[in-house]
Amino acid sequence: MNAPLMERYYNQRSARLTFRKTTEADIPAWSGFFTGNDRLHFLGMPLDGTPMELSAWWIHKQAERYRDTGFGHLAATLPSAGGLIGMAGVIPRDLDGETLYEVAYSLMPGYWGQGYGTEMAQQMKSWAFEHLPVEQVISIIHKDNLASQHVARKNGLLPWKETDYSGMPVVVYRGLR
Repeated sequence: MNAPLMERYYNQRSARLTFRKTTEADIPAWSGFFTGNDRLHFLGMPLDGTPMELSAWWIHKQAERYRDTGFGHLAATLPSAGGLIGMAGVIPRDLDGETLYEVAYSLMPGYWGQGYGTEMAQQMKSWAFEHLPVEQVISIIHKDNLASQHVARKNGLLPWKETDYSGMPVVVYRGLR
């Protein structure tokens, strides 16, 4: 990917949020995502470790993604308070032998139910359609994760197919340009 395009990806804004690359400095704040969150089993990642260890794994995974594909989850912050409230991104995924771009989002439990998840998802979908030569985006969601399915629908994505992804039964939501 070209540098100006990726710079635009790494520095996005929505109505209430600012997005930026994650850094090691985000590990302590992001550990809050792994504390008191009853939806962690929907993530499809190993959950053995302390919240700080899981947070470090997540942040390091984004650094790998930035290096390997240019994309990865971005830190979503409230400009007024500067605090990390979630992460969202456009993530290239191999799904059933095809590379597709996923609109992915995760939100700190204290910010659920305030429209931030939908705002993050809408921003990433808009960015993908504006800057990438794609006709569709997807969101891969555990079949029992009704809250994320609701966000996908509010983002204009519809159930497309069910499959197994990372050892989990998922519903793939798809939005067309």
